[in-house]
Amino acid sequence: MVPAETSAGRRRFLKLLAASPLLSYAALPADWMKAVGVAQENALISSVQEALNVFDFEAVAKKNLLPEHWAYLATGVDDDSTIRANREGFTRYQIRMRTLADFSKLDTSVDLFGVKWNTPIVMCPVASLKGFHTEGEKGAARAAKAKGYLQALSTVSSTGVEEVNAARGEPVWYQLYARNEWSETLKMVKRVEAAGCPTLLWTVDLLGGSNRETLRRAQPREGVRAPLCKNCHEGLKKAMYEGLAVQAGGGEGAGTTVFKWDDVKRLKDATKMKLFVKGIQTGEDAELAIAHGVDGIWVSNHGGRAGASGRATIESLPEIAAGVNGRIPIILDSGVRRGTDIFKALALGATAVGIGRAYVWGLGAFGQEGVEAVLDMLRRELQMVMRQTGTTSIAGITRTSLVDRLGGMSVPNR
Repeated sequence: MVPAETSAGRRRFLKLLAASPLLSYAALPADWMKAVGVAQENALISSVQEALNVFDFEAVAKKNLLPEHWAYLATGVDDDSTIRANREGFTRYQIRMRTLADFSKLDTSVDLFGVKWNTPIVMCPVASLKGFHTEGEKGAARAAKAKGYLQALSTVSSTGVEEVNAARGEPVWYQLYARNEWSETLKMVKRVEAAGCPTLLWTVDLLGGSNRETLRRAQPREGVRAPLCKNCHEGLKKAMYEGLAVQAGGGEGAGTTVFKWDDVKRLKDATKMKLFVKGIQTGEDAELAIAHGVDGIWVSNHGGRAGASGRATIESLPEIAAGVNGRIPIILDSGVRRGTDIFKALALGATAVGIGRAYVWGLGAFGQEGVEAVLDMLRRELQMVMRQTGTTSIAGITRTSLVDRLGGMSVPNR
């Protein structure tokens, strides 16, 4: 019999090995690799209290979800290089730490259109949340309500905006995929407006289509779904498409209809809601958006799921902020996983910062409780770096807080 302390030590060693990036280089026997697989399973957190960072939720969500559902959440485009670029882009900017500041009082609040939010962290629209947990959009909305976060709802929601608003306790912002027929788009806009949503986010980064290879590889051949997955999809209704015509070509308007800048004015004239254009990635488009009357700009490459630009949104942000020049709010998403990421985005000109996959990992892992834990974690991390840099308010986070490793951003005069 193996002594208990030896067995426990072996498990700890296997867990350490399972988490090591050197594992892929080790030529281990098959029985060792099996043991490592067991260790990886055992290494998963079993409660939100065990999580050290948002990636701990990712591993649990992956285990919980059907392979196709996980692939939908994980996929980028082409070889997923833009997903990687979104993460790597944050490493370009280094944080200038300051000491001996009075950080006894921290103000993490931001103002968006006259509404004060306790935190600059925004919950991005993500499609079909019931595909990741039975609580779905309402679970996410209850988490947003409990923690006081701004939430945006996807057009491809598995729950109608009216139910989500009821769970949230106040209207959410609404993300729009424009339909082929303007009359169909108008129906959806009027429904959302009637539900009390104050802000519309027109997503434009998928208009040319997207090549999601990771998702396609996980889908069954010849369109035949496993019985469990088939039953699941029959239950996942696109609630916001009720009463609308079936759209030719599938996919949220991707590549089926040409929209132009004049359509921004057309959309603004159709509603009293504030209008963001979501998916802006260059300074030129930011200036065009302002020229056509938008109320806000959402910097996004759809989490690496739209075009294969290979360019991080955090690297696009400086030129967009320069074009906007403080005239309207800017929200940035894609690749945000840490409080330091949020801090860097705010320093480079974002008014607020969106998270998508991170809170969905929490949802897929532990439902509403997981979402709340992710929100709490990111806010704590942001507060920590604010203390470390001597910035006691969001307004105090500026470009002087960062150094660009590739140049173009100098250390301020002492």
